[in-house]
Amino acid sequence: MIAVISVLSGLALWSLGLYTTPFRELLPAWVALLPLAVMGVLELFRRTAPQPALFIGTVALIADQITVGNLATVFMFTDVMYAAVVYGHPAMARRLPVTTGLITVAVTLLSVAWLRTPDSVLIGVITGIVCFGPALTGASVRNHREAAEAARLRAEQTALLAEMDRKSAIVAERARMARELHDMVANHLSAIAIHSTAALSIDDAGTSREALGVIRENSVQGLSEMRRLIGLLREAGAEQEPVAVPSLAGLEALLAQARTTGSASGLDFVLEDGRPPGGEPLPAPVELAAYRIVQESVTNALKHAVPGTVRVRVDRSDGLLTVRVDSPYGERTGPRAPGSGAGLVGMRERAELLGGEFGAGPAAGGVPGGAGATVWRVRAALPAEEKAVEA
Repeated sequence: MIAVISVLSGLALWSLGLYTTPFRELLPAWVALLPLAVMGVLELFRRTAPQPALFIGTVALIADQITVGNLATVFMFTDVMYAAVVYGHPAMARRLPVTTGLITVAVTLLSVAWLRTPDSVLIGVITGIVCFGPALTGASVRNHREAAEAARLRAEQTALLAEMDRKSAIVAERARMARELHDMVANHLSAIAIHSTAALSIDDAGTSREALGVIRENSVQGLSEMRRLIGLLREAGAEQEPVAVPSLAGLEALLAQARTTGSASGLDFVLEDGRPPGGEPLPAPVELAAYRIVQESVTNALKHAVPGTVRVRVDRSDGLLTVRVDSPYGERTGPRAPGSGAGLVGMRERAELLGGEFGAGPAAGGVPGGAGATVWRVRAALPAEEKAVEA
């Protein structure tokens, strides 16, 4: 459309005899239509081939100045110059404003030095309007477009990072909820599974009655834990009563319950607390992680340990809280609850999220992995400082 309108305007000016340099009569007037036609064709390539279009257009403009001249040819050249800066290569877009600026200054100085009249300055002004002005305008438009594109890309990148953070937070929260659900409920469900199996396999009224009592106690406690978890998962806007977070102070009660549950399997549970009295309080995340690790270890002992004593030891020294649970290891006969391996994964995640270490495996003579292992050892070393992050 630009090409058609410009060429038709040039033809109208030529037919009316309106020339830019009418005093030049070296060539017939119709010759001025040749640069006009060339510039009209170049307008079709202003975006797809801006650099060749500018080169050929410069030659056509010089040829137009030899003839009587046409204003439409000059107008189309300014558009080709503008398009070369906007759509050309970045290096070309950087060089053209500088080059045309220097050409404008040079033409102005040469015109003044040659003609030595005030009107000679107009030659430089016209040169600046024809070449430097369009190049400078194109550079401004291109810079604005590049800045807008960079801002758009930054916005997309920010949105992408925010979405990744959101998904990561959701995954982390779901993993935390899975650990809490497993640690709170697995202990009670394991006890229920073991005693229900015992009640079904042993045809004794006393044993069945004792098993049913343990099943009822664990089902009630499991239901209470589930209600607490559901309360934590309610909408944030709902007012919740403060909920007690499990801590190491509750280990005695935990092991007492484990003794009741494991008595039928010949298991006893002993707590050895080697922490110095009156020490600094532990961060809440460390207390919770240590309690859950002991709870899951006790649950695993109820599921898989052979008759014997399960020893739980807690120590604190050199800025570390060490939790160790040794369970009798070997082939077990009698009822046992199935395991999925999620407990070990959850314990390891809890320790690693706090920057601690975790290990689990058979041990003999105090050496993990030794031949003739007699215990299954779970050991976690957690940082006992305030800098510990929440799991």
